Amino acid sequence: MQQRWVQAEGSPLPLGVTWIEEDQAFNFALHAEHAESVTLLLYAATDLVNPFLTIRFDFLHNKSGRIWHCRVPIEEIGEARYYAYSVSGQTAPQLHSFDPQKVLLDPYAKCIFFPAGFDRERAEREGSNAGHAALGALNGHRPAFDWERERSPQHESDAIIYELHVKGFTKNPNSGVDPSRAGTYAGLVEKIPYLKDLGITVVELMPVFQRDPQEGDYWGYMPLNFFAPHAQYASTCGYDEQHLEFREMVKAFHQADIGVVLDVVYNHTCEGDHRGPIYSYKGIDAPSYYMLSSDPANPYANYSGTGNTLNFSHGHVRKMVTDSLRYWKQEMHIDGFRFDLASVFSRNSDGSLNWGHAPIFSEIAADPELGQLRLIAEPWDTGAYQLGRGFPGVTWLQWNGRFRDGIRRFVKSEPGMVPDVMRRIYGSDDLFPDTRADAYHAYQSVNYVTSHDGFTLYDLVSYDQKRNWANGHQNQDGTDDNYSWNCGHEGDEAVPPEVLALRRKQVKNFCCLLFLSNGTPMFRAGDEFLNTQFGNNNPYNQDNETGWVDWRQLQSNQEIFRFFKSMIAFRKSHPALSRSRFWREDVAWYGVGPTVDLSHESRSLAFCLHGASQGDDDIYVMMNAYWQALEFEIQEGTPQEWKRIVDTELPSPDDFSADGSPLESAKYLVSARSIVVLLRTTPPTDPPRPR
Repeated sequence: MQQRWVQAEGSPLPLGVTWIEEDQAFNFALHAEHAESVTLLLYAATDLVNPFLTIRFDFLHNKSGRIWHCRVPIEEIGEARYYAYSVSGQTAPQLHSFDPQKVLLDPYAKCIFFPAGFDRERAEREGSNAGHAALGALNGHRPAFDWERERSPQHESDAIIYELHVKGFTKNPNSGVDPSRAGTYAGLVEKIPYLKDLGITVVELMPVFQRDPQEGDYWGYMPLNFFAPHAQYASTCGYDEQHLEFREMVKAFHQADIGVVLDVVYNHTCEGDHRGPIYSYKGIDAPSYYMLSSDPANPYANYSGTGNTLNFSHGHVRKMVTDSLRYWKQEMHIDGFRFDLASVFSRNSDGSLNWGHAPIFSEIAADPELGQLRLIAEPWDTGAYQLGRGFPGVTWLQWNGRFRDGIRRFVKSEPGMVPDVMRRIYGSDDLFPDTRADAYHAYQSVNYVTSHDGFTLYDLVSYDQKRNWANGHQNQDGTDDNYSWNCGHEGDEAVPPEVLALRRKQVKNFCCLLFLSNGTPMFRAGDEFLNTQFGNNNPYNQDNETGWVDWRQLQSNQEIFRFFKSMIAFRKSHPALSRSRFWREDVAWYGVGPTVDLSHESRSLAFCLHGASQGDDDIYVMMNAYWQALEFEIQEGTPQEWKRIVDTELPSPDDFSADGSPLESAKYLVSARSIVVLLRTTPPTDPPRPR
């Protein structure tokens, strides 16, 4: 039978390495636009220095457009288990890129092998790094995973996003997780009952893309590759075990009705600037993958703050990202993605912002699978701030930094914050307007007070100044704009009891405002029991007790955990709070009296949210951020109609009473720096209309 062309020359698509069952062969495809030659290197497990098989591509047979490709039958593969490339070409010397002596990782590698001699320094200097480079694994014979009885959860009004670090969540010896699984994908599975008890419906995992294990990047925001799960988070070191364990984790979350969102970093890689290592993209085609600058001394544009920026004006870079997203959805069953520094997606090749129609957004939206996922943007980068209407992903959810800052400033009693807090609680319609032309939704605002990036919630009320000395940057890293307040005593040494009590109350105040606001709430792991990072607001390299969750605090702070759990349950049971649309005529705003005090010195606010349109009860909230008690007069109904559910001034368990405590007077003395929540049961009405 005549041999087909694709069998002899290989196929340009799909990119990466693909097992072709009918041909019993592997297909290799690499995008390298400016390369003059490409060589495929195949290694046996017994010799990671000298290739078992070397295939030099002939552009007359093994190149289609900008893609180099070949097909290798299994009998020729022989004992080879790993693969890499050598690429040569002409480039500007300052780019420090094309180097045919470098062993280069395939950007599409699904599984990455690090030899015992892996060495970052070898990739940073001239000369060969054979035997010291990361290699792609040939894993075409991986058995199919059993996804039977697995389904993706669909959480809307009950969405509670919980941001956690895969390793840090269970690595601490006091986590209660079996030591053999602590700090791993399997370790997270052991904590699912805890998450269910708390009320979490969506976990957002900090980056799980494979990264350079010698980078010192504990958080994971320096990816080496966009397809392979981080192998060091697997509890076993067997061949390709991380894929199996990751899938088992996702399946377990789904069986518990918890969605899984990945925090993904597509804006840069761990290769850094011209001084950084040549691992993959830089050696394959630096001018094609990265955005360049006009400064010869700093040839790589740096809108990520990490040395390089991927160039999304190039179609193959966008394709790599959409292929990656599709892989994590189809093969790993991920429910959504949170995009780090997503404004980079909007940048043209010269670094200018495309405020109109940046192509990748329409490409994602047009994809029948990707467009249906929960897509969340961090709508800024080091040089752009596109929160709200300025962000091109019109239907995406967005981390609302304005909510974070406004709520922090209000709770710490800054003046002039009442008008802003009203907008944030309402759903930030100034940022996400639901006009006929715009038609945004309230849930697109991801409301948060804390995230991985900054103080924990406890540190937010315990430190005026960051303590980042351990990071090695003379305390110069991490933001200084924390809007934190230590409640009268800096840090945790010899704290007076009254300061500790105030800190706990402030934490409950933050909790209330987060879960009483329209939008999608998110908080970071451990905030529900006062986890601390000892004042470090940027522990990106602290793979130790500073960066790990301290589960002893759960036992020490059970009343805070109970309050969080209760507020989450309260939000879920009252659909009037979390809506697709804004509250509009269902909310009435008040102050201590019938009108809101919008003056600069005002630090108090009240509102009544009517729930009849949602088949729900009425909720009356009184907020006093002043340092003295204020008497509020309830403006609706009679005292007997209302029950007090929350008063953050009261000790546990009276701070939250699910049954409620009936009122005796229309006047309520709200203590200094306190929040009170009332509930009024409304009589049954017609079925609720969509809001």
